[in-house]
Amino acid sequence: MSLSSSPKLIKGGLVVLPPGGNGAPLRTIALQYNPDTLSRSYQVQGTGGDGGGERAQPFRLKGPAIETLRVEAEIDATDQLEFPDRNGVAVRNGIAPQIAVLESLVNPSVAELMALDALASSGTLEIIPPEAPLVLFIWSRNRIAPVRVTELSVTEDAFDPALNPIRAKVSLGLRVLSTDDLGFRHHGGSLFINHLRTREALAGMATGATLQSLGLDALP
Repeated sequence: MSLSSSPKLIKGGLVVLPPGGNGAPLRTIALQYNPDTLSRSYQVQGTGGDGGGERAQPFRLKGPAIETLRVEAEIDATDQLEFPDRNGVAVRNGIAPQIAVLESLVNPSVAELMALDALASSGTLEIIPPEAPLVLFIWSRNRIAPVRVTELSVTEDAFDPALNPIRAKVSLGLRVLSTDDLGFRHHGGSLFINHLRTREALAGMATGATLQSLGLDALP
């Protein structure tokens, strides 16, 4: 039993929207346990500043940095299995359904594959796969970004007598989709602009250092 004064735990996760990003969410995926770490890296999109020509050009940012995320999560059915009458799905399947949901983020549906095969069989020369659903990475109100799942690995650690997985570690690699990927008219592009605007607002809250803190009275 938890005390009424206990803070509400906000979970990180993913929201899957229809292709194009418009409409009600198709699925909401909440992490069972928030990971202790979230790894982020940036590949700068710039030009100039390298002195490669006859005259060095000033460095310019030509687009948003390519941001990649790494999330290590755990899935465990132990709590559900303690109350089998309330958790029939976990009793019959362990955590296989939760793993399958994550796998659906990196695989086209059977219907889409069959449709592509039908087009190929009818003699269609150029087959363009349909646009995938738009995935949002949610990590509090201050971090909502459109992403593409670039990597998924699952390590199943424990099994029930029927060999259903009951505990697993999941590693998710995500790339933030920017306006360079989606354009400004795509709903995902608008979400990226909001994501960038939020980061700029947070940067504006940071307390600036003084030149004196760097050992200078004035710039040369």
